[in-house]
Amino acid sequence: MNEADFNALADAELDRLEGLLDACTAEIDYEVKPGGIIEVEFESGTKIIVNRHSAAREIWLAAKSGGFHFRPEAGRWVGTRDGADFYAVLSRCMSEQAGESVTLAG
Repeated sequence: MNEADFNALADAELDRLEGLLDACTAEIDYEVKPGGIIEVEFESGTKIIVNRHSAAREIWLAAKSGGFHFRPEAGRWVGTRDGADFYAVLSRCMSEQAGESVTLAG
């Protein structure tokens, strides 16, 4: 996959994530930044950062519990280490940082 195709695919996923964050009932704020970056901030002041990483052709997630990398595979974004679903990992990280159950379904 070339860089332009990857960026289009990743940007579509980040747009989908933005819609899910709009509908999220947890106490969060988020900001979309240039270059394919979404910053999610929690009441505690902690943040989760999701960004596209064009060189690696991955979406990266940085949370209090660690860093995770996801690649596109069969219409989903799966963890490069364990094959975990992007939204399952993001929901778990958000729940930990929000102090309440958060479920995002992509």
